[in-house]
Amino acid sequence: MWTNLINDPLLAMLVTTLLALAACFWLSRAAYVLPRTIDPDIPLQVPAWHFRIRNLFMVLGPLMAALFCWFFGSSFAALASIGFILVLLSLAWIDAETSLLPDRLTLPLLWAGLLVNINDTFVPLEHAVLGAAGGYLFLWLLYQVFLRITQTEGMGFGDFKLVAALGAWLGWMFLPMMLVFATALSLVVVLVQRLRGKHKAGNLIRFGPYLALAGIIGMLERWV
Repeated sequence: MWTNLINDPLLAMLVTTLLALAACFWLSRAAYVLPRTIDPDIPLQVPAWHFRIRNLFMVLGPLMAALFCWFFGSSFAALASIGFILVLLSLAWIDAETSLLPDRLTLPLLWAGLLVNINDTFVPLEHAVLGAAGGYLFLWLLYQVFLRITQTEGMGFGDFKLVAALGAWLGWMFLPMMLVFATALSLVVVLVQRLRGKHKAGNLIRFGPYLALAGIIGMLERWV
């Protein structure tokens, strides 16, 4: 898992960059198609910033993959980490734009985390299983309590699956810190938006981008 697959650093960077470019192309397409498959009411015409994000994603994704490969090698663990980060970035993009976290990305990410950790790559397998199950169950219970108290939904089921996926990759011990970080950051952003008049009371908080950022930081912590 930790042995370089390609010993030549320049060749490894080239191969990793091409793989990341192909992944970014597919994920950018998924960012448009998947939400509209889930909700046909989403307009086919995307906002102008969608294309700016797409161009940024297509540039920064392969660049990030090349730098990651340069510093940490071309092992299976490194390639898996790159894929993990790219999928999280695409999920953050989709949720920020449409308030959706498609199962076609979150569920494969969850299963990939369990498979990657079969040999205890990032965390022991039992920690990964507990992270996946515990992460989903905790948010589900929180959702039920919030719903019964306020009669409103505090989050979507996609958030449950994303947290379960992060638990599968990074283990159950990472989840409390991740949830505290994501919650605190989301509240700060909402407060700033409220002060600027850009967020009204009752507006939905899109939690996916904050969870994705916490997951990326958690993965990078395992390398630096």
